[in-house]
Amino acid sequence: MKSSLVVFLKEVRENLRDRRTVINTFVTGPLIAPLIFVLAFQFGINSMLEKAEKPLPVSVIGAANAPDLIASLRQLGMDVKPAIANPEAAVRAQDVNVVMRVPADYGKAWKTGEPAQVELIYDASQRDSDQAADRLRDMLKTVSGRTASLRLLARGLSPALIQPIAVADRDQSTPQSRAGIMFSMLPYFFIIGIFIGGMALAIDTTAGERERQSLEPLFANPVPRWQILLGKLGATSVFAMATVLLSIIAFSIAGHFLPNDKLGMKLDIGVRFTILTMVVMLPLGVLLACLQTLVAAFAKSYREAQTYLSLLMFVPAIPTFVLAFLPYKAQAWMYAVPVMGQQTAILRLLRGDPVSAANILLCVGCTTLGALIVWAVTERIYRSERLAISA
Repeated sequence: MKSSLVVFLKEVRENLRDRRTVINTFVTGPLIAPLIFVLAFQFGINSMLEKAEKPLPVSVIGAANAPDLIASLRQLGMDVKPAIANPEAAVRAQDVNVVMRVPADYGKAWKTGEPAQVELIYDASQRDSDQAADRLRDMLKTVSGRTASLRLLARGLSPALIQPIAVADRDQSTPQSRAGIMFSMLPYFFIIGIFIGGMALAIDTTAGERERQSLEPLFANPVPRWQILLGKLGATSVFAMATVLLSIIAFSIAGHFLPNDKLGMKLDIGVRFTILTMVVMLPLGVLLACLQTLVAAFAKSYREAQTYLSLLMFVPAIPTFVLAFLPYKAQAWMYAVPVMGQQTAILRLLRGDPVSAANILLCVGCTTLGALIVWAVTERIYRSERLAISA
C-alpha cells in the first residue's frame, strides 16, 4: 500500500503543477455553472417582474367603440396606445407585442347583454408577444367577471349562481421544494462536474504517460500493477470529488444572490446537504474514474484519449439531463442504479424531502459494486504488457 501512496502523491503533485488541469478542475468546472445560474435568474426573473409591474402598452383599434371597457382596462394597468394601420404586419415585425381590435358592433352586443367580442392580435412564437397577450387576456377576464356579477345583481340574483363550485387551494409545497423544481438541473452539473474533474487526470496518468513513454519504467519497478493503478485512481477520484465539493460551495454562495423572496422559494444548501451529497457521489466518482482510466488505456496518445472520453461523457450526461425534466416518483429501485440513484437522492435532498438511511446505503452499495466491477476489468488491462507500449 505504500507504493500506492507514492504513486498517488506523485500524480497529485504533477497535476497540481499543470495550470490547465488546475484551472479546469478548481475554477472552470465549479464556477461556470453557478455563475450562469445567477446571471440567468437575475436577468430573466427581474426582467419578468419588472414587466409585470409596469403598465402594459397595447395598441387599440376601435377604442371609441368601448369607452367603458377601455377605462376599466386602464385601471388594471393597460397603457392605451394609438391604433396602427396594419396590426398583423406590426406584430410579425415585433414593432408591437399585442394589438386589441374592438369591432363596431361591440356596443350593441354589450347593451343587449350578449357576448361582446374583442380580438387580440399577437405572435405566440415570440415570448414578449405571448406574455403580453396572456397579461391582457387576464385583464379582460377580470373585467368580464366584474360585469357578469353586476348584471346578476341588477336582476336581483346572486353572483354565486354562476360559481356552483368554489375551489379552495391547499398547496402542500414549501419554499425549499419549489426551489427543487427551479434547480432540478443541479444534480446534472454535479455529475458532469465529477466527470470533468477527473477527466484530465485519467488521461494524463494513462494515455499521457503512455505517449511520453514513462509507463514502461514505472511498470519495471517490483510493484504489483494493482497498487500502481490504485494510486492513479486515488488521485483521479480526489480531483473529481474536489470539483464536486467546490461546485456545491459555489451554488451555496450563489443561492444568496437570487431573488428568493420574489420567487417564493428557498435554496438551502447547507452542511447536511453537502455531507450527504458527497457521500452518495463518492462511489460514483470512483466508478467514473475507473471507467475513464479503462477507456484511456485503449488510447495511444493524449489527444486520442480526449476524443474517447468526450464521447464517454454522454453516458452520464444523457440520463441526468433527461431525468432533470422528466416527472417521476422516486422508487426504491432507482437508488440501486448508478447515476440515477445519485440524481434521485440529490433532488430529494434539494427539495427537503426525507431520504432514508436504507436508500443512501443502497445507492452507495450498488454504485460501489459497479466501481469494483469496472476496477477488476481495468486492473486486468493494467496487467497487460501492451499498455506500456506507445507505438
